[in-house]
This record gives sequence, structure tokens and C-alpha cells, in this order.
Amino acid sequence: MGVLLQLLGAHKRYGDQVLLDDADVTISDNQKVGFVGRNGAGKSTLLRVLLDEEDLDAGEVIRGSHLRVGYLRQHDPFLPGESALDFLMRDSQQPDWKCGEVAGRFEIKGQYLEGPISELSGGWQTRVKLAALLLHEPNLLLLDEPTNFLDLRTQILLEHFLRSFPQACLIVSHDRAFLQATCEQTLDLTRGRLTMYPGKIEAFLEYQAERREHDQRVNATVAAKQKQLKTFIDKNRAKASTASQARSKAKQLERLQLTEIETDDPTAYIRAPRVEPRQGPALRCLDLSIGYPDHSVATGIGIEIDHGQRAAIVGDNGQGKTTLLRTLVDSLEPLAGQVKWGYGCEIGVYAQHVYTSIQEHLTVLEYLEYKAMAGTTNQQILATAGSLLFRDEHVRKKVSVLSGGERARLCMAGLLLGNYNVLILDEPGNHLDVETVEALAEALLDYKGTVIFTSHDRHFMKRIASSVIEVRDGRVRNYGGDYDAYLYSVNKEIDDGERAAAAAKGKSSAGKTANKSSGRSNQEERKLRKELSNLEKKIARLDEEKRSLNQNLLTETDPQEALRLHNELTRISQELDEAELRWCELQESIGE
Repeated sequence: MGVLLQLLGAHKRYGDQVLLDDADVTISDNQKVGFVGRNGAGKSTLLRVLLDEEDLDAGEVIRGSHLRVGYLRQHDPFLPGESALDFLMRDSQQPDWKCGEVAGRFEIKGQYLEGPISELSGGWQTRVKLAALLLHEPNLLLLDEPTNFLDLRTQILLEHFLRSFPQACLIVSHDRAFLQATCEQTLDLTRGRLTMYPGKIEAFLEYQAERREHDQRVNATVAAKQKQLKTFIDKNRAKASTASQARSKAKQLERLQLTEIETDDPTAYIRAPRVEPRQGPALRCLDLSIGYPDHSVATGIGIEIDHGQRAAIVGDNGQGKTTLLRTLVDSLEPLAGQVKWGYGCEIGVYAQHVYTSIQEHLTVLEYLEYKAMAGTTNQQILATAGSLLFRDEHVRKKVSVLSGGERARLCMAGLLLGNYNVLILDEPGNHLDVETVEALAEALLDYKGTVIFTSHDRHFMKRIASSVIEVRDGRVRNYGGDYDAYLYSVNKEIDDGERAAAAAKGKSSAGKTANKSSGRSNQEERKLRKELSNLEKKIARLDEEKRSLNQNLLTETDPQEALRLHNELTRISQELDEAELRWCELQESIGE
């Protein structure tokens, strides 16, 4: 197994924060590695180092001679008015048929491929960027939070792609379900040290918990032994008859060391509002239609949610989940029908349209004091603020200087300090690290009120949802099964689609082969296939020459040399076009 990338004795710090402390890691061919660690541990910094975008303070990065890195860009590299096909051809310098073939693996077809890319949702744009990645034929993919804002169907498509991808991957993600499905090994960054665990994320987390418990037991034993030795030394060191024994015990005491438990970092604890359980329907939608004056999203909605339920709103991006939530909380007028809340429902909302409108003149502490229910102590307010990363001087910050993520966390903290018996949560985990999301899940499981929520985090959904409401194709319905059943149905739908596409391709190929190779001798067949193979090598060579000429032309300052390069580029491009045309003819003739 060849080594693609190696990090040796790496040191990196920002001010007082140590991100890498004599860290080592090796990534080899075909490894699929999930990269985990707390927010701020340095995962994104390490990716930038591996991409040669940032330098180490000490240590070295060794890159294999055959390394080809593909990096999923978080920014949008698209030009105004560009289609997905235009972008793929521009970015990869590959012909349209090749770009269309790779795009099809991510279901990018028809208007999605040929229409303006700016009109696609974030999830579909991510699919386009993944197709672009694949067209560069990397042997190591670096993915930084690839599931952010992807709907369930796109996440599963990405999983299928990564499982079938024959090369190496290093994936940073807080999504445990995604890492469990795609990565065979787990790389952990804790307190500057990198540890490669030879197993999946769930096994690693179990190992981590067992190791913590073991270290705690060992420390308890060591502490008891230390106390015993200290007592003996104190009683006997002054006596001549036992002084030598006391010195011996003192040497034993020096050798006893407590194990540093690496997970002793602050852990979030979140307390949900304390409310009395209620019976009967909390919400009824009667022949409801939702959407906007010029666009209907869904009609004929007739759902019911009981008090105490935790209802997950599911569906692909763009189907109307957020539109439904906004209509339920009266921030969007229904197009028709009624939304009826039960008697005594106190509704708390966590959604973008709420956390972007917090009064900016307040400090963090003032906002939380205003939102907290009567009788909440200052200590409880500060504890809730701290659990959502507002600690020490941060509670005195003005809302006006907070980032979007900080405002979102502040809104969540205010919600948890209230006395709401209904919580509406739109993507509550987007600005929280994995430990805080886990703490929020524990709090919601303990909550006696009603929760209506959306999330892209499958682990969170599976833990929390007691019922499922699907938004799809202009309809909203109570899904018959639980979230596991919904996951199974989406997976099956994707699997069936992939099998049908493969069968159709096979049938088409078989038909073409039967029709076009009939009457052709084996010798002629071999001759055509040899020509096809030689053409593929020629196309690859010409394509490489074209890229090299383009690169040289961009940096050339001598006019004569630039003219020569331009003429050579024109000749190579023409030869490449002819070769690709002949390749297509041969493919058609052979029936592949």
C-alpha cells in the first residue's frame, strides 16, 4: 500500500492555543478516514496545512509523487449565468459528454445540468462541486463538513459515491451517521495530538468512553495509594528506626503518577424548559395551503400533532419544510385553510427569521435575563449561557457585534430559559458542535412539552423523533413509520433508481452490441477495440499537453513565444477534437 501523505513532528499554534503538538499521521492508498475533534481543535487548520495553504511552525509534510488531491470547496466557484455543464467543462477542461456522464452519477440531468447554476439549491450546488472533484481524478479527497445543509437524499447519494470511490478520503464531519456509513478508520485530534483508530466512529467513541472509565479507575487507585504512602511517610520519617522505610516509600510515591484524562474538557449541559405534560392535540392544520402569493408550495394539508410528541419535518431541500414551519408560527400567511393551536400553547421558536431580528442594543446577559422565566437565578442564566459557549467576558458582548452563528446560539439559550411548552426548531444543530448537539438531544428527550423540528443530522433525528411528517411534491402528510422506516424507504428508493439505471444501461449496451457487432468478425472486433484503446491514450496525452500549454500561455510575457504557444495550442485542440470525435464513433460502433 503506497503512502499518499505523511505528517511528521508537526507543531502549530495560534497565540496561546496549541493546535498541533508533535503530531504524526500517515494516509495511504484507498484509506477512508473520518477526522474528528472538538470545535476549535484545529481540524480545518490541519486541512489547510495538507493543502499547502498554511505553514507549520515545525515539522514536515511529505507528499507522495503520485498524489492528486481533490478538495471540496466551501465557497461557490461559479460564474454569473453559468450552467452546471458550463462550469464542469470550464473547471475540468473535459468534453461535455464526459462531464455529463460524471454529473449523472449525482442525478444532475436535464434542467439541473443545463439551466443556470445560481437557481439550484445549496444541496444541488454541492452535487455539482462533487462532480467537478471527480472529473479531476483525485486519489485523495479532502472533505470539510460535506453534509452541511445537504438534504437526506443528497447525503445518501454522497454516501453511495464515497463507498464506491476506489481511492482515499479524509473527511471532517460532526455527522456521526455519515462517518459511520463512509469511513473505515477514525483520526482524532485532541490537545494537539493525532491518534489513528483502526475502526469506525461508533467503535472509536465506545473505545474512548471505555478508556476514560479505565483511566478514572486507575487514577482512583493511584490516589488511594498516594494517600496511604503519604500517611506512612509523615508518621515514620522522623523516627530513626523507620526513616529508611519512609525514604523507600517516598521513592515509590514519586513514581506514582495520575493519568491525564484527555476528555476532561468542559462538557455542555443543557436544561430544557420545565413544563407540565398536557393531553390532546397541540396543533391541527385544516385544509391548509402554504407558499407565497406567486407560488404555492403545498396544498390540502390536514395534519395533527399531539401534546408531548417530537415531530420531525422531513423532505428534500426546496420541498417546503421551512415554509411549513414559518406558516405554523404565523410569520407567513397561509394561502388557504387554518392553523389551529391547542388551548394554553406557549410557542418558542428557533429559526433564522427569529435570530436575525434580536434587539442589537442588548448585551448577551441582558437578552437572556429578558427571555428567562420569572424566578430564574443569575447562576442558572450564566450556566445556560456557558453551555452555549458564552462564557466570562462574552456575556457582556453587545448583540450588534455577534456573528450569525453566535446570534443563533444566543436565541437557543433564550429559548431554553423560557417557559414554552411548544418548541419549533429549524436546524437547531447548525451552529453547535457535536458535544453540544448531544446535550441538546438529552435535554429534548427529558422535555415534557411538544417539539416540532427539522434537522439534517440523522443521528439527532433518530434519537429525538417520535413521529415523522413528510413534505414532498406539494403534499404534507403524517408518515406512517418512525424515522428508521423513513430512512429505509429513502435508501430503497435510491437503490432501486440506481439498479434501474444500471439495468437500462446494460440493456442498451447489450442491444447495441447485438445490433452492431452482428456480421463483424472477431478479428475486426479486436482491431476496433485496439484502436479505441490507443485513442484513449492519445486523448489523455493531448489533454495533458493542452493543459500544460494553457498554463504556460497564462504566464508567458514574451510576445513571440506567446504566439508560438497559441499556435501550438490551436493545433493540439484541433487534434484533440478529431480524436474525441473518432472515439465517439468507435464507441457507437462497438456498442459500449
